Amino acid sequence: MLHAGDGLRRLSGRRVVVVGAGPGGLAAALLLARAGIHVTLVEKDDQVGGRTKTVEAPGGYRFDIGPTFFLYPQILADIFESCGERLEDHVKLERLDPQYHLAFEGGGGIAGEIRATGDVARLKAEIARIAPADAENVEAFFAENRTKLRHFKPVLEQAFHRFRSMASPAMLAALPYLHPGRSVDRDLKRHFADPRVRLAFSFQTKYLGMSPFRCPSLFTILSFLEYEHGVYHPVGGCGAVSEAMAGLARRMGVDIRLGTRVERVLFEGKRAAGVVAGGETLRADAVMINGDFAKAVPELVPETRRPRWRDAKVAKARLSCSTFMMYLGIEGAMPASLGHHTILLAEDYARNIREITEGTLPMAPSVYVQHAGFTDGGMAPPGHTALYVLVPVPNLRAGIDWAAIRDSYRTLVLERLKLLGLGDLEDRIRYERIVDPTQWRDDFSVHEGATFNLAHDLMQMLWFRPHNRFGPGLYLVGGGTHPGSGLPVIYEGARISARLLIEELLGARVPAGAGIPDTAPLATGGEAT
Repeated sequence: MLHAGDGLRRLSGRRVVVVGAGPGGLAAALLLARAGIHVTLVEKDDQVGGRTKTVEAPGGYRFDIGPTFFLYPQILADIFESCGERLEDHVKLERLDPQYHLAFEGGGGIAGEIRATGDVARLKAEIARIAPADAENVEAFFAENRTKLRHFKPVLEQAFHRFRSMASPAMLAALPYLHPGRSVDRDLKRHFADPRVRLAFSFQTKYLGMSPFRCPSLFTILSFLEYEHGVYHPVGGCGAVSEAMAGLARRMGVDIRLGTRVERVLFEGKRAAGVVAGGETLRADAVMINGDFAKAVPELVPETRRPRWRDAKVAKARLSCSTFMMYLGIEGAMPASLGHHTILLAEDYARNIREITEGTLPMAPSVYVQHAGFTDGGMAPPGHTALYVLVPVPNLRAGIDWAAIRDSYRTLVLERLKLLGLGDLEDRIRYERIVDPTQWRDDFSVHEGATFNLAHDLMQMLWFRPHNRFGPGLYLVGGGTHPGSGLPVIYEGARISARLLIEELLGARVPAGAGIPDTAPLATGGEAT
């Protein structure tokens, strides 16, 4: 075991390069800097955050580019606390109530709605309006998932870079609660008979880019987390969180280099030893990659250095869906009925999801709308509204000709918005930006435009997902590695990757309270293990 002073002295001269300033890269940089390591964080864009950033468009409209809300902020709060800071001193998080408005299409209009809330009594009343019998089962669902989360949380916090991790005490304790043969929808049928109610607790699988009819039943915990711990809006947009992390990192000595593209990872023997970035060689004791796995890793790491993820395997990896985005600056206000988050759920939702999964462009899609100005007046100039519109669509493997269909699909989406009472948008649009799957690929470096990274099926999770320790001196962080996608999960992945990297540099276990992130038992080796 290593004492605090010994560990910090042995790390003080070490250098790590983090490639990519997305949420995982920023979190890892904070944890590594806290340990006394000199961190250089290299980002190809001129702004931190990756897709978790907020941009200001002409006319003063502000838009989140990717994530639009914060879930389970405790993990990030813990990271800030470990750096001697309080998250609430850097970012104001507004808990939303209602969390979101679910509108169920039917009969040519809206055939039911739920204004979701963490207030159980009000939630039951909302559900009772469309399915009285199902309302009586809400508390049993919450109790079951509270237990499930308690048993699975230690699994999400451990590394899976060795196969024997699949039989760890935490994993064995969690197995009776996971029911790997069940999908989310099938699991929910034990509680809720009405398919609309099941959707209220399963549409969250879209955060992973997956179908509730295929996604493992473990992920019923996603909706439980929302109801139990809340859905939050960071004032100023989700990019405010990324900027706060970057500001703290700079004060802790992290060298953040924006507008600098990393060309390749350097190796000495089998070990990662730095990067070439912007034509400059940056030597390091270890490298951590924060980028879209299937895009960044094959470009930066030679195939011979990734024996478990050669090009052929990456090409066959199962991917999430993509999204068709509209960022709209609107003159005037929105109807009072349009809240902060609204989801229009297609009348034939099962068909909608099946089309996306099978590579067919939905012609009656579900649509998500964020009206951040409902809560945050700073997202648009006075008398105007910034709307974020997202439609789940197939990724680029479907072969859809987006150049040919883009304009007509825009028209279709605007028509769908009329179901939410937004019938006069076209004439009031003063700013518009569309991002389709080809732009996710070309402008945001997302492999095949799959915006939620690798799919989260059972054979691409835990040990089967790309490992946090990818090889000697080489680490991954972000949605493409364990534990997976979603901001709180990515932050947890940063803690795992930072722990493993620190232990490799020290060559010893680190006890809790040693002045650096608490660590799991030391293990060596990497992706080939």
